[in-house]
Amino acid sequence: MELTPFVERLGSDLSDAAAAGGPEAQAAADRLAHALDPATRMMLLEALSQAASEITGALENDAVEVRMSGREPEFVVTRIEPVVPSAPPAPSAAPAPPEPEDDSQSRITLRLPESVKTRAEESANRIGQSLNAWLVDAVRDALDGNRVELELGSNRITVMGDSSRRKHVRGWVR
Repeated sequence: MELTPFVERLGSDLSDAAAAGGPEAQAAADRLAHALDPATRMMLLEALSQAASEITGALENDAVEVRMSGREPEFVVTRIEPVVPSAPPAPSAAPAPPEPEDDSQSRITLRLPESVKTRAEESANRIGQSLNAWLVDAVRDALDGNRVELELGSNRITVMGDSSRRKHVRGWVR
Protein backbone atom coordinates (compact mmCIF):
# COMPACT_ATOMS: atom_id res chain seq x y z
CA MET A 1 0.00 0.00 0.00
CA GLU A 2 1.49 3.30 -1.02
CA LEU A 3 1.25 6.03 1.65
CA THR A 4 2.55 8.89 -0.52
CA PRO A 5 -0.87 9.96 -1.94
CA PHE A 6 -2.28 10.25 1.59
CA VAL A 7 0.72 12.21 2.87
CA GLU A 8 0.60 14.53 -0.16
CA ARG A 9 -3.16 15.08 0.24
CA LEU A 10 -2.69 16.04 3.89
CA GLY A 11 0.02 18.54 2.87
CA SER A 12 -2.23 19.96 0.17
CA ASP A 13 -5.12 20.33 2.63
CA LEU A 14 -2.84 22.10 5.10
CA SER A 15 -1.63 24.45 2.37
CA ASP A 16 -5.21 25.18 1.26
CA ALA A 17 -6.25 25.96 4.83
CA ALA A 18 -3.26 28.30 5.27
CA ALA A 19 -4.05 30.16 2.03
CA ALA A 20 -6.57 32.27 3.92
CA GLY A 21 -3.66 33.69 5.95
CA GLY A 22 -1.84 34.95 2.89
CA PRO A 23 1.29 33.88 0.99
CA GLU A 24 3.55 33.81 4.07
CA ALA A 25 1.18 31.52 5.97
CA GLN A 26 0.84 29.28 2.93
CA ALA A 27 4.64 29.05 2.53
CA ALA A 28 4.98 28.21 6.23
CA ALA A 29 2.29 25.51 5.87
CA ASP A 30 4.14 24.01 2.88
CA ARG A 31 7.39 23.85 4.91
CA LEU A 32 5.53 22.35 7.87
CA ALA A 33 3.87 19.71 5.67
CA HIS A 34 7.29 18.69 4.30
CA ALA A 35 8.77 18.49 7.81
CA LEU A 36 5.83 16.39 9.05
CA ASP A 37 6.15 13.77 6.27
CA PRO A 38 7.94 11.14 8.45
CA ALA A 39 5.61 11.66 11.42
CA THR A 40 2.58 11.45 9.15
CA ARG A 41 3.81 8.17 7.67
CA MET A 42 4.40 6.75 11.17
CA MET A 43 0.90 7.73 12.31
CA LEU A 44 -0.63 6.15 9.21
CA LEU A 45 1.39 2.98 9.86
CA GLU A 46 0.18 2.89 13.47
CA ALA A 47 -3.41 3.28 12.29
CA LEU A 48 -2.95 0.46 9.77
CA SER A 49 -1.35 -1.77 12.43
CA GLN A 50 -4.20 -1.14 14.83
CA ALA A 51 -6.73 -1.86 12.08
CA ALA A 52 -4.93 -5.11 11.23
CA SER A 53 -5.01 -6.08 14.91
CA GLU A 54 -8.73 -5.38 15.16
CA ILE A 55 -9.42 -7.32 11.97
CA THR A 56 -7.35 -10.25 13.29
CA GLY A 57 -9.40 -10.20 16.50
CA ALA A 58 -12.61 -10.50 14.46
CA LEU A 59 -11.30 -13.38 12.33
CA GLU A 60 -11.41 -16.93 13.56
CA ASN A 61 -8.62 -18.66 11.64
CA ASP A 62 -6.60 -15.86 10.05
CA ALA A 63 -4.13 -13.26 11.27
CA VAL A 64 -3.49 -9.97 9.49
CA GLU A 65 -0.07 -8.35 9.83
CA VAL A 66 1.34 -5.11 8.51
CA ARG A 67 4.91 -5.52 7.25
CA MET A 68 7.21 -2.92 5.81
CA SER A 69 8.47 -3.26 2.26
CA GLY A 70 10.95 -0.43 1.92
CA ARG A 71 9.04 2.66 3.07
CA GLU A 72 5.63 1.24 2.26
CA PRO A 73 3.46 -1.09 4.36
CA GLU A 74 1.98 -4.29 2.99
CA PHE A 75 -0.69 -6.53 4.47
CA VAL A 76 -0.03 -10.23 5.00
CA VAL A 77 -2.82 -12.66 5.88
CA THR A 78 -1.76 -15.90 7.57
CA ARG A 79 -3.98 -18.94 8.14
CA ILE A 80 -3.89 -20.02 11.80
CA GLU A 81 -4.46 -23.70 12.34
CA PRO A 82 -6.38 -24.46 15.55
CA VAL A 83 -4.22 -25.85 18.34
CA VAL A 84 -5.42 -29.20 19.63
CA PRO A 85 -4.49 -29.59 23.30
CA SER A 86 -2.49 -32.70 24.07
CA ALA A 87 -2.66 -34.83 27.19
CA PRO A 88 -0.12 -33.83 29.86
CA PRO A 89 2.99 -36.02 29.91
CA ALA A 90 3.22 -38.79 32.49
CA PRO A 91 5.51 -37.88 35.41
CA SER A 92 9.00 -39.34 35.18
CA ALA A 93 12.34 -38.85 36.90
CA ALA A 94 14.27 -38.20 33.68
CA PRO A 95 13.76 -34.94 31.84
CA ALA A 96 11.65 -35.22 28.74
CA PRO A 97 13.44 -34.85 25.40
CA PRO A 98 12.77 -31.59 23.62
CA GLU A 99 9.57 -31.64 21.62
CA PRO A 100 9.84 -31.11 17.88
CA GLU A 101 8.65 -27.70 16.78
CA ASP A 102 5.30 -27.59 15.12
CA ASP A 103 3.88 -24.95 12.83
CA SER A 104 0.67 -24.40 14.77
CA GLN A 105 0.26 -20.96 16.28
CA SER A 106 -1.29 -19.58 19.42
CA ARG A 107 -2.44 -16.05 19.83
CA ILE A 108 -1.54 -14.14 22.99
CA THR A 109 -1.93 -10.58 24.13
CA LEU A 110 1.29 -8.88 25.17
CA ARG A 111 0.98 -5.53 26.88
CA LEU A 112 4.04 -3.32 26.40
CA PRO A 113 4.62 0.28 27.27
CA GLU A 114 4.12 2.30 24.07
CA SER A 115 7.74 3.48 24.12
CA VAL A 116 9.03 -0.14 24.30
CA LYS A 117 6.67 -1.24 21.51
CA THR A 118 7.83 1.61 19.29
CA ARG A 119 11.51 0.82 19.84
CA ALA A 120 10.90 -2.91 19.28
CA GLU A 121 9.10 -2.15 15.99
CA GLU A 122 12.01 0.01 14.89
CA SER A 123 14.48 -2.80 15.70
CA ALA A 124 12.37 -5.32 13.80
CA ASN A 125 12.07 -2.99 10.80
CA ARG A 126 15.85 -2.47 10.72
CA ILE A 127 16.36 -6.20 10.12
CA GLY A 128 13.36 -6.54 7.81
CA GLN A 129 11.09 -8.45 10.19
CA SER A 130 7.61 -7.89 11.48
CA LEU A 131 7.34 -7.17 15.21
CA ASN A 132 5.66 -10.54 15.67
CA ALA A 133 8.51 -12.44 13.95
CA TRP A 134 11.08 -10.47 15.94
CA LEU A 135 9.37 -11.34 19.25
CA VAL A 136 8.94 -15.01 18.27
CA ASP A 137 12.67 -15.27 17.45
CA ALA A 138 13.63 -13.65 20.76
CA VAL A 139 11.39 -15.98 22.79
CA ARG A 140 12.48 -19.06 20.84
CA ASP A 141 16.17 -18.25 21.32
CA ALA A 142 15.69 -17.65 25.04
CA LEU A 143 13.80 -20.95 25.47
CA ASP A 144 16.44 -22.86 23.50
CA GLY A 145 19.09 -21.65 25.93
CA ASN A 146 20.74 -19.36 23.41
CA ARG A 147 22.24 -15.99 24.16
CA VAL A 148 19.77 -13.39 22.96
CA GLU A 149 20.97 -9.91 21.97
CA LEU A 150 18.16 -7.39 21.72
CA GLU A 151 18.71 -3.89 20.45
CA LEU A 152 16.08 -1.37 21.45
CA GLY A 153 17.09 1.90 19.88
CA SER A 154 20.58 2.67 21.18
CA ASN A 155 20.22 0.21 24.08
CA ARG A 156 21.40 -3.40 24.04
CA ILE A 157 20.02 -6.14 26.28
CA THR A 158 21.67 -9.55 26.60
CA VAL A 159 19.60 -12.49 27.86
CA MET A 160 21.40 -15.73 28.71
CA GLY A 161 18.94 -18.60 28.49
CA ASP A 162 19.45 -22.08 29.93
CA SER A 163 16.60 -24.23 31.20
CA SER A 164 18.78 -25.75 33.95
CA ARG A 165 19.97 -22.44 35.46
CA ARG A 166 18.59 -19.10 36.41
CA LYS A 167 18.25 -16.62 33.61
CA HIS A 168 20.71 -13.74 33.57
CA VAL A 169 19.96 -10.40 32.02
CA ARG A 170 22.70 -7.88 31.32
CA GLY A 171 22.39 -4.44 29.85
CA TRP A 172 20.55 -1.26 30.51
CA VAL A 173 17.54 0.54 29.21
CA ARG A 174 16.51 4.12 29.76
